[in-house]
Amino acid sequence: MSSRIEQIIEEIKDYIDSCKFQPLSTTKIVVNKEELEDLLCELRMKTPDEIKRYQKIISNKDSIIQDAKNRAEAEIAEATAKAQQLVSENEVMRMAQEHAEELLDRAQKQAQEIIDNATNDANSIRMSAISYTDEMLENLEKIMAHTMETAGAKYETFLNSIQSCYDIVNKNRQELSPQEVPSSYIPEEEEEEEEE
Repeated sequence: MSSRIEQIIEEIKDYIDSCKFQPLSTTKIVVNKEELEDLLCELRMKTPDEIKRYQKIISNKDSIIQDAKNRAEAEIAEATAKAQQLVSENEVMRMAQEHAEELLDRAQKQAQEIIDNATNDANSIRMSAISYTDEMLENLEKIMAHTMETAGAKYETFLNSIQSCYDIVNKNRQELSPQEVPSSYIPEEEEEEEEE
């Protein structure tokens, strides 16, 4: 069963895949800022809960080992009790002693095996939890990087569009403005009248 974080990541991937490309581009897409921010906000709120859940799994390592130790001690106590019972019987003293030592040896080996297995299981759970959390954060990092890159590209396109409109308006104003007549210019007819 997948976690809510995995579901949100899949939703973000599906949303990005469903976005349309920008005009004349096959790499840049147009995203709905509010929709993407809602998904990222939910992901940010769910992340601490997921991390706490896996921290709880990791913390269970101590209880797993303690449970294994308790079972091992119970095995040893039971073996010791049986050994003492056998030793107390005079007619089977020697056989009881040998059997008791055998039971103790077997119980100690089983106890050590239980502890080793419990430790390995706890370490395996811890490594799996750390690996999953790291993978989850890596996916989140990639999504955020892609989002920032897309936002930067949209902002650059917007500035280029504004600059283009400004250049057109400026050019139109220059075309509409009448050419200024130099102050030293005198019409030919006025020059002839002055000479007369």
